[in-house]
Amino acid sequence: MLLVQFKDQDGQRRVGILVENTTLRVLDGYDTTYALAQAAISREVSLAVLAEEAAGAAVYDYAEVAAAGRLLTPLDHADPAHTYVTGTGLTHLGSADARDAMHKKIGGEVESLSDSMKMFRMGVEGGKPAAGQTGAQPEWFYKGDGSIVAASGQPLAMPEFALDGGEEPEIAGLYVIGADGHPYRVGYAIGNEFSDHITERQNYLYLAHSKLRACGVGPALLVGELPAHIDGHSRIYAADGSLRWKKAFVSGEQNMSHTIANLEYHHFKYDLFKRAGDVHVHFFGTATLSFADGISVAPGETFEIEAPVFGPALRNKLTVSASAHAPVTTL
Repeated sequence: MLLVQFKDQDGQRRVGILVENTTLRVLDGYDTTYALAQAAISREVSLAVLAEEAAGAAVYDYAEVAAAGRLLTPLDHADPAHTYVTGTGLTHLGSADARDAMHKKIGGEVESLSDSMKMFRMGVEGGKPAAGQTGAQPEWFYKGDGSIVAASGQPLAMPEFALDGGEEPEIAGLYVIGADGHPYRVGYAIGNEFSDHITERQNYLYLAHSKLRACGVGPALLVGELPAHIDGHSRIYAADGSLRWKKAFVSGEQNMSHTIANLEYHHFKYDLFKRAGDVHVHFFGTATLSFADGISVAPGETFEIEAPVFGPALRNKLTVSASAHAPVTTL
């Protein structure tokens, strides 16, 4: 099942079941996926069952909603400060050739490896633990709160001090924390994690800075379990609409060095991330990005990330936002 949040012609929020990527069948009684998730938690039923029960007669044309710019992100909180956007890196094995090359790189003495290769090796060796055991910790980073998340069709704004604005096609897990402090996975969505790769390349300790950027998520929420193998394509379109770059990517546990459960464990083991009512958007990593092919995306160009299992593609145009310096005032 795919769920889409959007606004109708009057600006009212709606949630719809996406049928054949063309039709949005509106849910009665729920105007947000957040409310639907909280009801599912309270009633102890699955999101899919509750959504089917609530499906009404009203329908909207998905293409018309998207063209009008009325798509919303798949899950959000009324107060953006109560949404955490985070992620994990060095989690994907990549293509067979890249995997072989990576194994050769990490096959030597640990002392001779870079910190990144050490982290990747830890994931390869311990990221998929046996049942009941704790796996290796992944790389982890913070991106921001709910204010940085862009829906499909909205711009991705990089600050004017940024050295790069590059896509990262990833899957994101979307979660709501219940009243009992337990994390509930609402579903998954395709995402553009979006980073400043030049800043990161200067020094790996700049990773934290490079990740404090906007991101794109959606348009649809995949309810249920994630397939073990996911195929997708990442594209960049020039300002004139021509295709500038395209590359296939894969994801899902079959192509990862960590299980989803292990990544979730190492995020939600912190009490900070188990505050009742909060929303979490957590990216699971990628092995494919245009920056690695020497591409520098310019403002006015458009990112498109698509994987059929997630329905319609995520599209965002790159823009630049002014970043006025705010000097600190002593009180």
